[in-house]
Amino acid sequence: MDCLFCKILNKEIPADIIYEDDQVIAFNDINPQAPTHALVIPRKHIASTNEIADEDQALVGHMVQVAGKIAKEQGFDESGYRTVFNCNGHGGQTVFHIHLHLLGGKPLGWPPYFDENLKQPVA
Repeated sequence: MDCLFCKILNKEIPADIIYEDDQVIAFNDINPQAPTHALVIPRKHIASTNEIADEDQALVGHMVQVAGKIAKEQGFDESGYRTVFNCNGHGGQTVFHIHLHLLGGKPLGWPPYFDENLKQPVA
């Protein structure tokens, strides 16, 4: 399989790992969009959120819990943070192995884009 995140899991590609257990790892994003921008990925390869099966519910919940633990360790759990799953092209997914973005350490605006054209539907 030619999956970037599977290669990180297999230690074929280095990453700045900040959390690891038997179900997931978390590492700092190489193109951070906030002072803390980590990715939490499952050890199980699941291409997108569309492929999450019933038996994966606990795993996905664990990913969210891990993000909360990292936010607490980083000291911004009380001030707030954002967690995001992107799904497929229009959702902004570029690596097809589910991953939870954890962004924190500063106030985060909404909406998360600034180009008004991005609000328009695609024909």
